[in-house]
Amino acid sequence: MAETQRRTVPLIRADELETALAFLGFQREVMVLKTVGLDEEQMRRVLVPTGTNLLGMIRHLAVSERYWFGFHLTGVRQAERFDFRMEIPAGLTSEDVIADYRAAIADSDRAIRAAGDPEAPLAELAHGERLTLRWVLAHMTTETARHAGHADILREQIDGTTGR
Repeated sequence: MAETQRRTVPLIRADELETALAFLGFQREVMVLKTVGLDEEQMRRVLVPTGTNLLGMIRHLAVSERYWFGFHLTGVRQAERFDFRMEIPAGLTSEDVIADYRAAIADSDRAIRAAGDPEAPLAELAHGERLTLRWVLAHMTTETARHAGHADILREQIDGTTGR
């Protein structure tokens, strides 16, 4: 089967922070790309027993962005509870979920650039420790890439589209 959504990984020569942002940005883009050309039902379609679906993963990642870069990195308290489930409330459209993910990404990028240094300590303890921005960047890149892999499989099951 032809890869119809293949993208080239970042070929960047920059400092550590810019390189980390380029690879995280690439994985974020892949997540959204997996929804292009699908209708609401297809984006919400559950194809595995765990209930995982494309739109749910995007919502999950938006919450994760706010949790790690908004709360842990900056220390900003969120009014909302962090709900990492992949269920999409009936009242939310795919456009709402994707726009929210893009907003979370923009907020995260501002927080990352404000911190400026991969060695910057997090404002809030994580797992009982004062971790660094470097750790969160690595964690979120891994988390996003993991879900991008899931999204590749779900998208192929939905309509045969493959790629990264």
